[in-house]
Amino acid sequence: MEHCEGCAAHYKHTPRDEGEIKGLVNRLNRIVGQLNGIKKMVEENRYCGEVLVQVSAVESAVRAFGYQILEEHLATCVSEKIRAGDESIVAETVELIKKLN
Repeated sequence: MEHCEGCAAHYKHTPRDEGEIKGLVNRLNRIVGQLNGIKKMVEENRYCGEVLVQVSAVESAVRAFGYQILEEHLATCVSEKIRAGDESIVAETVELIKKLN
């Protein structure tokens, strides 16, 4: 399915397998746990430096997650569209890479 009717959502042409989904969701759950830890630190009035160290860790985890999705995007969506002759995917991908940085 390429997109849903009546909404702006798009779906991968080649779906992720269950193992990939599970791995991605596990990473996201760890990130959510880190964010909850930061929230607790703020509520406990912890030292700013300690909070900032955890913020940096979350930023790194989110960036790594984004790079993992980008790698998958290049290996599946981008290569499929290029093989099909749709080179407009290159410009889209460049814009996505810019947003990650």
